Amino acid sequence: MANDTNKFQAIISHCKEYGFIFPSSEIYDGLSAVYDYGQNGSELKKNIRDYWWKWMTQLQEENIVGIDAAIFMHPTTWKASGHVDNFSDPMIDNKDSKKRYRVDHLIEAFADTLPEAEKEALLAEMEALLKTEDFAGLKSLIEARKMKCSVSGTANWTDVRQFNLMFKTEFGAVSGEADDNMVYLRPETAQGIFVNFLNVQKSGRMKIPFGIAQIGKAFRNEIVARQFIFRMREFEQMEMQFFIRPGTQKEWYEYWKNARMQWHLSLGIPAEKYKFHDHAKLAHYADAACDIEYNFPIGFKEVEGIHSRTDFDLRNHQEYSKKKMQYFDAELGPDGKPYGNYIPYVIETSIGLDRTVMMVLSEAYEEQDLGTPEKPDSRVVLRFPPKLAPVKLGILPLMKKDGLPEIARELLAECRASFRCFYEEKDAIGKRYRRQDAIGTPFCVTIDHQTKEDRTVTIRYRDSMEQERIPLDQVKNLIAKAID
Repeated sequence: MANDTNKFQAIISHCKEYGFIFPSSEIYDGLSAVYDYGQNGSELKKNIRDYWWKWMTQLQEENIVGIDAAIFMHPTTWKASGHVDNFSDPMIDNKDSKKRYRVDHLIEAFADTLPEAEKEALLAEMEALLKTEDFAGLKSLIEARKMKCSVSGTANWTDVRQFNLMFKTEFGAVSGEADDNMVYLRPETAQGIFVNFLNVQKSGRMKIPFGIAQIGKAFRNEIVARQFIFRMREFEQMEMQFFIRPGTQKEWYEYWKNARMQWHLSLGIPAEKYKFHDHAKLAHYADAACDIEYNFPIGFKEVEGIHSRTDFDLRNHQEYSKKKMQYFDAELGPDGKPYGNYIPYVIETSIGLDRTVMMVLSEAYEEQDLGTPEKPDSRVVLRFPPKLAPVKLGILPLMKKDGLPEIARELLAECRASFRCFYEEKDAIGKRYRRQDAIGTPFCVTIDHQTKEDRTVTIRYRDSMEQERIPLDQVKNLIAKAID
């Protein structure tokens, strides 16, 4: 690729051409920052989702269980959580174009045009102003640097002000019946875990420390949604809240930082593609927070957040609901007495599923020049880890006759209950290989006339393009082993 921006655009085009991601409602010119997952994208997303769920709820030494809470919640939930009063972003409008910008996005876009040292200094100044919520200072910074609107080309700005990101809707048969009909689409999945803390703890006889995991949709009315599926108005989160004794949060915060990074590395992505970014400005509920950032074609961006949420959420839900959110800890403390009743502290891990899809696609996408000046040849390949690939095995009879399709379909029947396969008879075998490369299928098996004689097949490996003959009855076990 000529540069990373070109690679990012190529990935977007590839996603549409090969059934990964489409603009939503495209026949009606689409809906801004909303996307649909196609036949291959939905499989990739499901595989990532399943891998996270299994790793979090099944493979951990720590006691972690899962729930699936409703999207609609009592509106007081969001008052208690602080979202009604605090879930806002600083915005600024251009008076000429009427275009609205998130202040940090406007400044970051301008900073990208500067030399590295000057860029870092500007971003540090922005972070300091955001941390103190100095909106007048942010406007002065924008005006002093003569930052211009991308539409009007002018620097005629309004004052900076807060804009709440929650979607509102009405609950009930008739709109406008009463103010208390108003509910929110949840802006995060965490609160469904917190309000069910005691339900899970008591019904499961859970002992602290323990965790509750959840995967689900969340909604944010992003004014400046951009960068493909990186920032959308409807998205999916994979979150885990880990409940601990007060005073142990620093230890567990470091534990989960390390554990979550190990999960990322288990995807086969090199460590140098990741970095931790500590928050300069902490959220209202946190006493420590950092992001795991991945080096996308558009630069290092957040994929996952690890937050020490203290007892903010449970304490506030106790105050607003008038229901106790306490845990009785019978374990003996250093003084030889039980720890007794307390509101647990919480360590949160929160990863964006859509951003993880984009990360996996960015890491997997590769354009290869395989030819010579005399004989040009190239391919686009998605180097997915086998466990994440939408299709695990391509089954390709060399010809549509001579009993080869029948043998191929026997293999298909044997394998498809265990993993996803793709069967294709059309076109030359080379073209079929290229199509499987483009959707990231790690293995292809060709059934030919020799298969009829000795029950062997040619297996082709996506990454190396090497081929070898193996017994037909070994195919299923080879693929299953690679997936595991």
